[in-house]
Amino acid sequence: MIKFLDLKLINSRFETDFHDAYKRFLDSGYYILGSEVKSFEQAFANYCGTKHCIGTGNGLDALTLIFQAYKILGKLEEGDEVIVPANTYIASILSIIHAGLKPVFVEPNEETFNISYKEIEKAITKKTKAILAVHLYGQLANMEMIHEIAKANNLLVIEDAAQAHGAENRIGIKSGNLSDAAGFSFYPSKNLGALGDGGGVTTNNDELAEIVKKLSNYGTSSKYVNEIIGYNSRLDELQAAFLNIKLKKLDEDNLKRISLAKFYSESINNSKIKLPKFKDNGNHVFHQFVVRVDERSDFQSYLKSNKVETLIHYPIPPHKQKALLNYNKLDLPITETIHNTVISIPMSPVLPPTDATKIVKLINAY
Repeated sequence: MIKFLDLKLINSRFETDFHDAYKRFLDSGYYILGSEVKSFEQAFANYCGTKHCIGTGNGLDALTLIFQAYKILGKLEEGDEVIVPANTYIASILSIIHAGLKPVFVEPNEETFNISYKEIEKAITKKTKAILAVHLYGQLANMEMIHEIAKANNLLVIEDAAQAHGAENRIGIKSGNLSDAAGFSFYPSKNLGALGDGGGVTTNNDELAEIVKKLSNYGTSSKYVNEIIGYNSRLDELQAAFLNIKLKKLDEDNLKRISLAKFYSESINNSKIKLPKFKDNGNHVFHQFVVRVDERSDFQSYLKSNKVETLIHYPIPPHKQKALLNYNKLDLPITETIHNTVISIPMSPVLPPTDATKIVKLINAY
C-alpha cells in the first residue's frame, strides 16, 4: 500500500536529533515556556521575516488569539464581520466565531481554490473590518489584490497560513509576513509539523505580539499578575525543540514537494482528472496536491483497490456542517462543487519516485 502520508518515514530522518533534544529537555528540568520555545519562536520569526513569533497550543488558537487581541486593541468589536473563503477548513471559521465576530463566507477562485478578490469586493459592508486570507493547500492567496481592497476599505488582513509554511510571493516575502498578523498550525501532517499539536502567531506589530503573548498564558504579564482575561494556549517545550530541528530542513522538503507536484502535473494525462493551477515561483508549497474528479467515489475506490491511499480535503463545506446550522442555507455553488469533486493524492518529501510513477500510471489508466 502506498500511504497517503508516511509520518513515521518523514520523522525517522530526525530520530537522532530528536533523542538529543529530548535528553536536553529532560535534563533542563524546565518543561513549560523554557529556552526551547524561545529559541523556536526566534528562529521561526527570522525564517518568516517577521519581528515576532508567539507559540500557541494549536493553529485554531493562533487565529483566535489574533482576533481577540485586535478586540483588546480596539481594532475589532463584538459582531464585526470578517470575510473568509467558504471552502476553507472549518478551523478558519471557528476562530472568527470564538472571538465573537461574524464570518462572511465568500466563494473561491475555482482554479486556485483560494478566495476570489472579486467576490471579496462584493461582500464588503459597513460592518466588515477584516479579511482572513487562507493559503489553502499551500498556495498563497492573491495578497496583492487583497491588500489593495483592504487599504481602500480600511480593513485588517490576517493570514491563515496553517498549510503554507515557506510559501513566498514573487519578491521573496514569505507567508506569515504578508499581512497584519498570521496564524500557523504545526500539526504533525503540516509541511512543518511537530510530533503533537502546536501553533504560532507571526506579526510585525509590537502591541499585538505583546497581547497575544499574554492571552496565550492566562493573560499574565508576569507570574501571578493577570492583566487581561486570557487562555492556556502555549506551545509545548518539547514540540518546540522538535520543530527547531525540522525547521532547518523545511525549504529542502518544500522543494521536494514542488518537484513532485511538477512531475504529477507534467505526467498525469487523463481528461477525467482536472489538475491544480499554480505558478512555478515558490508561491505554492504543496501541503496537498489536489485534483478534481467528477466521479470521485469511483476514482477513490479504484486507487484504493490498487493500493494507493487518498484523502478528501474536505468532504463537507463549513456552511453545510451541523455545527454551523445558521449558515446551512447559504447559496455557495462554487464551494459546494469543489467540495464534491476534490481529492488529494499522495504528496510528501519522502515519497519514493517508484511510488510516484506508479500513481501516475494508475491515474492515466483510470
